[in-house]
Amino acid sequence: MIKKVLFISSTGGHLTELLQLAPLFQKYDSYIMTEKQKNNFFLKEKYGKKKLFFMIPGTYTGFVNKIKYPFILLLNTIISFFVFIKLKPDCIVTTGAHNTVPMCFIAHKFHKKVIFIETFAALESPTKAGLMVYKIANHFIVQWQNMKDFYPRAEFGGWIF
Repeated sequence: MIKKVLFISSTGGHLTELLQLAPLFQKYDSYIMTEKQKNNFFLKEKYGKKKLFFMIPGTYTGFVNKIKYPFILLLNTIISFFVFIKLKPDCIVTTGAHNTVPMCFIAHKFHKKVIFIETFAALESPTKAGLMVYKIANHFIVQWQNMKDFYPRAEFGGWIF
């Protein structure tokens, strides 16, 4: 039985999609993990400091970011491992993107449920995060029916908005 759920996403649109699942936050012992950026600090007030965890923001677009990104990903993997060990969640729910992949693999390694919701923005091609997590996800949900061409065993969930 699922009791403790970690909802995790990168910032921006992925977080906006994740927050559409807020009614589920009340149903479980829920925690949120996202990238640490000023525009996400409202989450502390809304959900409380003890329910919120942050990753290092990172992107792999642009020359400088491509050099820094592997180090940021490594640090986020370490952060994810310690958050996982601290919380011991029964389930990970994510809307992506790249910074959430380590948490999904950690949860899978510990035989915990992984639910990946492919982003609404992916309507004609799969995301890199989606392609990586698809193989290990217990439930893989797409928001566009045609995305099942890329993910045949995915569940069509419709729009999250």
